This record gives sequence, structure tokens and C-alpha cells, in this order.
Amino acid sequence: MPMKAELKSLGRETVIYGLSTIVARLLNFLLLPFYTHFLAPAELGVVATIFAYIAFLNIVFQYGIDQAYLRFAAGRDEEEKSVVFSTALIALAATSLALGGTLHLFADALAGPLGLRPEHAPLLRYSAWILALDAMAIVPFASLRLHHRAWTYVGVKSLNIVSNVALNIVLIAGFGLGVRGVFGASLFAAAVSFFLVAPEVSRWFQARLCVERLKLMLRFSLPLVPAGVGAMMVQVIDRPLMLRLTDEATVGVYQANYRLGIFMLLVVNMFDQAWRPFFLERAEEKGSSTLFAKVLTLFVALAGWTALALALFLPDLIRFSINGKALIDPRYWGGMGVIPVILAAYVLHGMYINFLASVTIAKRTDLLVWVTGLGAVVNVAANLLLIPRLGMIGAAWATFMAYGAMAGALFWMGRRVYPIPYDFPRLAGVFLALLGGVALVKILPLLLLPGAIAWFAIRAFGLLVSLGLLWAVVRPTLKDGLGASTESSELLP
Repeated sequence: MPMKAELKSLGRETVIYGLSTIVARLLNFLLLPFYTHFLAPAELGVVATIFAYIAFLNIVFQYGIDQAYLRFAAGRDEEEKSVVFSTALIALAATSLALGGTLHLFADALAGPLGLRPEHAPLLRYSAWILALDAMAIVPFASLRLHHRAWTYVGVKSLNIVSNVALNIVLIAGFGLGVRGVFGASLFAAAVSFFLVAPEVSRWFQARLCVERLKLMLRFSLPLVPAGVGAMMVQVIDRPLMLRLTDEATVGVYQANYRLGIFMLLVVNMFDQAWRPFFLERAEEKGSSTLFAKVLTLFVALAGWTALALALFLPDLIRFSINGKALIDPRYWGGMGVIPVILAAYVLHGMYINFLASVTIAKRTDLLVWVTGLGAVVNVAANLLLIPRLGMIGAAWATFMAYGAMAGALFWMGRRVYPIPYDFPRLAGVFLALLGGVALVKILPLLLLPGAIAWFAIRAFGLLVSLGLLWAVVRPTLKDGLGASTESSELLP
């Protein structure tokens, strides 16, 4: 296939996978208002905590075997692909059934050590088989990606989400099952996915386990597990720790408001989808490092302004009334203070993604294990220190500090293996422009008469002023360099 056609194919699949991820997150977000009206904060706290454990256990159940399958099946003939597929699936099925069965049998004994009450043990049993079914589906999903069947992949994932959302509504609102309805819906959705990828299994599977292939695959996949655990700790360890240090209701309120940061996460994910192929394709071009530096400046400006806009106006969305009911139930409004901190944390996460260019181009991704490990340590330590003093706000700041530590460490390591001349004076100008908007919003209410209309106008004015200041800061960047790469606009979130 000609290079131009290959790049077009890559671009098309990137768009398909990227849009499907966005749609999936938005569909899942629809459950948040539903949960806040039908589940008490304590119930949502239990759900959040158990799903945090599921996120960790997913890494253990799957142990990177899908990545190993892609590594050893890519470019091979059909017979070899079948051997690799079968070996991976048999190994994964054996470990998933063993781990799932163990978790099911010892659910009662594990509930207490995990910070849960005895009546929550059945939820761990649901979780055991959610984990097992999800794990056994990852190799067929990887096969769909390997064979460029993007639409089939997206279709199955979409049906999983739609069935999950629909069954949540039926089981919770219709049958009043509460938290058991959440896990019952997830288990059914996992079974739907496994059933829908069965044709891929029948196409490639043969009852044959190649021990030598398995050894090679495990040598490749198992080193991925520590980095995965570290990254996951940054994302979800705060819920189990908060449950230990506070109570279920606090975790539930925190979870609802944390999830509202999804809008900023979507911006970062959209940028990530475009950024990785962008810098890899241009790594060998003259002046590419200067271009990458300008991308960081523009990203921080756009992402920072988006985070500011969301922080100022998300409270209005939360209180927005439909038929006399607020979008988010008032029981959860007490946690809105975490939203600006989480939004800012996602901006730091976006900077971390920018800094990935250096270690990726230099083929030093082994450094990421240390970076994610640092993030995990900072997050755990900060949570243990701040939650007893500040409650859920402390957990939000711990997440902010962890992403900041990861971004700082990756920048420091990256500059030694592939220096990029970031424009720090201009980046400082971007931060000052954003702080200027925040300062106006804080100061003007002290000088003007209070009122809903006045408060809305003040926030809008502060946002527009910060936008004007940002334009003044980044305009030279646009004039100086990005015009040389007409494709750079694809990176704008």
C-alpha cells in the first residue's frame, strides 16, 4: 500500500476510535445525573470504591496479554496468528476463571479488608465475573484492531455501553435494585461484549497452547503491569483511601463531582489522539523540536482557558432545572469545590502527554515506569496527609499534585534524552493571563451589587478578559512558526 494511502488509513481509524471513545464517555456520563437522583451518596460511594478496585484488578486479570498478542501476531501469516491468538486466549481464560473463582469464593472474607461492609460481599462476586468476562474479551478486541476492523470494534463497544446504560435504568428505576442494579447491568454488558466477539474467537481459535510462545508473550507483557498499576493508582486510589479515612457518603459526593471533570478529560483525550501520530511523523524533520515547543504553549493556553470556563459555569449546569429537578441532585452539591482542582489536574495531565514526545522519540519509554511510580507515591502520600485535614478537597489536591509531579518528572527526564526548547516566558504569560481572569472574578463581586445576573456577567467578563490576554500572549507563537505546518491545526482541542 502506498505511504499516502497508509497514512489516510491511519487517520481514518484514529478518527473512528477517537470519536467512539468520546461518545462512550458521554454516554456513560448520562448515568451520573441518573445515579445522583436514584442512589444516596453512601450508595454511590460504595459503587465508586468497588469500581476503583475493579480498575486495579483489570490490570492483574489482563496482565498486558492483549499488547503481547499484537506484538507477536502483527505481520505474521494466518497460521501463526492463529497460534498466537489461541495461546493468548487459553492462558487468559485459565487465569481469569481461576482469579474470578477465587474472588467469588473469598468475597465474604475480603469485604472487611477492602473497607466494605459484609452486605457488600455479593457486589464483589458480581465484580469477579465482570473482570473475568472483560479479560477474556480483550484478545478478540485486539484481533479486531490488528485486522483494521474499526467499525466492528466500535459497534461492539457501543452496544456494550448502550446495554449497560439501558439496564441500569431498568434495574435501578424500574426494579429498585439500587447498587446491585449497577453491578448487574455491568455484568450483563460484559456478557454482551463477550458474546458479540465470539465470531472473532471462532475465526482464529484452535485448541492449541504453545508454551514457548506463551513464555515470550509473558516476557513482553508482565513488565507492563507495574506501569499500569502506577498509572491507575493516580486515577482511582483516592476513593478507597477516602473510604478508609471518611465515610461512604463523602466518597459518593466526591465521585459525582470528580466525574464532572469528564469535559476536560475529553479535551485532553482528543489532543492525545492527534498528538502521538503528529510528533512521531515529524520527529525527523528539521525544526520539529521548535514546533513541538509551540504546541505546548498553544495547548496550555487552550486547555487552561477551557478549564477556566468549565470551572466558572459548570455550577450553573449542575443546578440547571428540568421539570423542577436539578441536573445533579442537591445532595451532591457540597462537593462542587473539587471541580476546579480536578479540571486543573487534567490540564497538568495534558502537559504530561505533551512531554511524552521526548521519551517516545528517543525510545526511552522505560522511563515511564519511574514517572508513574512517582505519581503513585505522591498521590498516596498526599491523600493520607490531606484527606484527614481537608476531606474531599484534599483528595482533589492530591490528584493535582500527582499529575504535577508526573509532568515535572517527565519534563526533567525528557530534556536529557531529546531536548525541546519550550518557551517558558510565554508559558508564564499564559498562566498570568488565566490568573488575571480568575482575579477579576474574585475581585469584581466585592465592588458591585450582588445578584444572579451580575454574577453571570462578572464571570463572562472575566472569561473574555482572560481570552484577550491569552490571545496577546500566544499570537506571536502563531505568527512565528505554526504557519509553517498547515497540519498543526489538527492538534487544537
